[in-house]
Amino acid sequence: MNWITNYVRPKIRALVTKPDVPDNLWEKCSSCSQMIFHRELESNLRVCPHCGYHMRIPARRRLEMLFDEGAFKTIELPDVPLDPLKFRDRKRYTDRLREAQAKNGGDEAIIVAHGDIGGQPSVIAVFNFAFMGGSMGIAVGEGLLAAARLAVLQEATLIVVPASGGARMQEGILSLMQMPRSVAAVEIVKEAGLPYLVILTDPTTGGVSASFAMLGDVAMAEPGAIVGFAGQRVIEETIRESLPEGFQRAEYLLEHGMVDMVVPRAELRDTLTRIIKLLRDKTPSAEVVVLPRGGGAEAAEEVTPEIPPLPSEEGSDARS
Repeated sequence: MNWITNYVRPKIRALVTKPDVPDNLWEKCSSCSQMIFHRELESNLRVCPHCGYHMRIPARRRLEMLFDEGAFKTIELPDVPLDPLKFRDRKRYTDRLREAQAKNGGDEAIIVAHGDIGGQPSVIAVFNFAFMGGSMGIAVGEGLLAAARLAVLQEATLIVVPASGGARMQEGILSLMQMPRSVAAVEIVKEAGLPYLVILTDPTTGGVSASFAMLGDVAMAEPGAIVGFAGQRVIEETIRESLPEGFQRAEYLLEHGMVDMVVPRAELRDTLTRIIKLLRDKTPSAEVVVLPRGGGAEAAEEVTPEIPPLPSEEGSDARS
């Protein structure tokens, strides 16, 4: 009996039972429909190796990608009222917040972190689209203000990475008030003479694109990112015209002067390093060469023609 139980039955089960294979080993590209092995996708920063489509990336993964050696420290966001309007649709707003927090392991749609980029002090405020679509409520406005004050305190560059559908409807007019508050946060940084950079990711829409997202000293965008205020279908139904192909994509905005550059995800850190160095380093990049007194200076004096003196008032009167 023991022989049958311990040897024969396991052999039979092994033949008829399908092995347990994790469901997340492969991921399908939503652009070219190719199946990609999860390790290959992660090593390629969630960029499709077949068509170059940039998939959405978690907020903390993006911070690791941008900071030097992936080292950074997050700050605690200010406390805000959880449900100021006592809003309820099919669910209570507080229940939606709890679900989003449990699913994402974060308290809000924004994370503020500080560290070094290219050896330069930097503060990054990155949006988490998985948290209620990265919508901007009171907590996001407070987070942007906290990031701006931290940047001024540390004399650091402020970098914002939006990924949002716009204002948070559950907070009504209070969410719309975060638009001018976010602009005020940008002005705090600019008045201190510090760089403010924006990396537009997919999607950047609504009140986010209508406020701080388009105010960067340098506006970068990831390839294929959708950037705009209203959706393409809404615009077409309003103006009753067909919009051009690729409308609101990063490449279209670059051609029409709305963004300064489109940067692939793998090149973002190096590009940020160069831009921050150009904006922060006031010293010349090359050695200043001083001409010797006996050579270039005297030669320059010999070559420079003498400018005749202006005629005096008496001479001018006489000629007239």
